[in-house]
Amino acid sequence: MKTGYFSMFDKIMLVHGSGGLETLSIIEEIIVKKMPIKLWNTMNGVGLDALDDGCYIKISDQYLVFTSDSFTINPIFFPGGDIGHLAASGVLNDLVVMGARPIAFLDNIVVEEGFSISDLDKIMESITRILVENNVALIGGDFKVMPRGSIDKIVISGFGIGIAGYKPIIDKIAKGDKLIVTNNIAEHGAAILASNLGMVDNYTSIKSDCKPLVKTVLPVIEKYREYIDAARDPTRGGLATVLNEWVLKTKYSIVIDRQQIPIRDDVRLFLEALGVDPLNVACEGVALLAVKPTVADEIVDELKKNGEVNASIIGEVVEPEEDYLRGRVIALTEVGGRVVVKPNPLNLPRIC
Repeated sequence: MKTGYFSMFDKIMLVHGSGGLETLSIIEEIIVKKMPIKLWNTMNGVGLDALDDGCYIKISDQYLVFTSDSFTINPIFFPGGDIGHLAASGVLNDLVVMGARPIAFLDNIVVEEGFSISDLDKIMESITRILVENNVALIGGDFKVMPRGSIDKIVISGFGIGIAGYKPIIDKIAKGDKLIVTNNIAEHGAAILASNLGMVDNYTSIKSDCKPLVKTVLPVIEKYREYIDAARDPTRGGLATVLNEWVLKTKYSIVIDRQQIPIRDDVRLFLEALGVDPLNVACEGVALLAVKPTVADEIVDELKKNGEVNASIIGEVVEPEEDYLRGRVIALTEVGGRVVVKPNPLNLPRIC
């Protein structure tokens, strides 16, 4: 019997890959329910029970952290990067927001017959450059070729391994937590949207923000780990999706102040002209942190010292007076009102 979002669909649609509630329904209904809980409990760690950016296993006094992701972006070369730059950065960042130091990377690359060897070389150059700059080893992978027309150009899957000397971050917000964004939002999604619409030449200042957060954000997480309750990189679905996932099954509300959310004017104006809310647009070089209020200002200062100069406190976790606001994200608007923010991801199926 179909439940939830499956009552509306008989087949996979593009929206199922958007990173919103439809994606979550696929994961929960088709994947998670098939794995017996008893097997999770035998691995001395955390996996599908958390549905976080990765998973971990405790070995002695260390934690091995794992994450995987796949990348099928269009175009494969875009303002600010390419699919290789994106794949390496994205996998490393999933480890970073769990508080793990990345140490190894594996790639699985599938290309279409006829794909340019020169382009493949450029993409691999991007992957290895990001890994070398962050002291991460490429230790293996796989390479396959599909007949012409079977896939569109190239698909890359990345698998990352990290280590931590403390329990990795598994998102669980608490009352009073302050919410910190480390950099300007919506840059990546805006760049891909401009590319898809053929508007790159008209908006030359809009570029993807994809970058690894190993050197700027990880040192802050390591220093303040005991004060951090949740951390995520808001990729598909943007800030709105992550905030809603965090608060959905709690008794709290998340209140954000839109005026405090860092966003460049040209990105905001571009998205507003298209009727797109920046809160729903993907970022690829940003972390969202939920931290204890006693150290929130310190953490922002540390992030700025490390190069994240746009880091800002954008909101907090509260216990609402009205029951209907429990499990909701509330945005204070520029004119003093408040609205409920729902995940409505920018529906670009080939965004990352």
